[in-house]
Amino acid sequence: MGRFRGGLRCIKYLLLGFNLLFWLAGSAVIGFGLWFRFGGTMKDFSSEDKSPEYFYMGLYVLVGAGALMIAVGFFGCCGAMRESQCVLGSFFTCLLVIFAAEVTTGVFAFIGKGVAIRHVQTMYEEAYNDYLKDRERGNGTLITFHSTFQCCGKESSEPVQPTCPKELLGPKNCIDEIEAIISVKLQLIGIVGIGIASLTIFGMIFSMVLCCAIRTSRDVI
Repeated sequence: MGRFRGGLRCIKYLLLGFNLLFWLAGSAVIGFGLWFRFGGTMKDFSSEDKSPEYFYMGLYVLVGAGALMIAVGFFGCCGAMRESQCVLGSFFTCLLVIFAAEVTTGVFAFIGKGVAIRHVQTMYEEAYNDYLKDRERGNGTLITFHSTFQCCGKESSEPVQPTCPKELLGPKNCIDEIEAIISVKLQLIGIVGIGIASLTIFGMIFSMVLCCAIRTSRDVI
């Protein structure tokens, strides 16, 4: 009986350790998602009327899952400390929801990458054409694109030279730069999503093992 209680205590500590790691990972995911949304390369699009919402969709899911991870981490600690089967069962269900959300984010980032790239490239084409039609009214969005992706024009930068970043050295095709940068960003989002989803599997295993161990110990008593 003493050996069984020792094993039960060991599983409980493993679950507590997992929840601490899960809480920290949730905080990191929220910071990562918010920085990608409002900082870094894509921050200037937040104020644009034609912001790439398709690109941001995965980030919204990521930030939401991170907030849920923090709440669930605390919830799981309470269930482990109190040895409550009901709380641990609810904890398992919440982990399952987070797992589904993170897998969705990862799959979206990898499979939907081409669609997101084409969407932003289309936005650039529209801004480019608007500028050529009306150089005064259409220069704001184009300047934002050129500043964000550190590029200038398409085949040639001459038609839109006044909107190009002054610090840019040499010509850079914006269509190519958009594809390269968005591809890297979405790959990072996908890796984070799949990584967190893999982490939740361990939490589900620990919670179910502890729940079964608690039930067995009560049956023995």
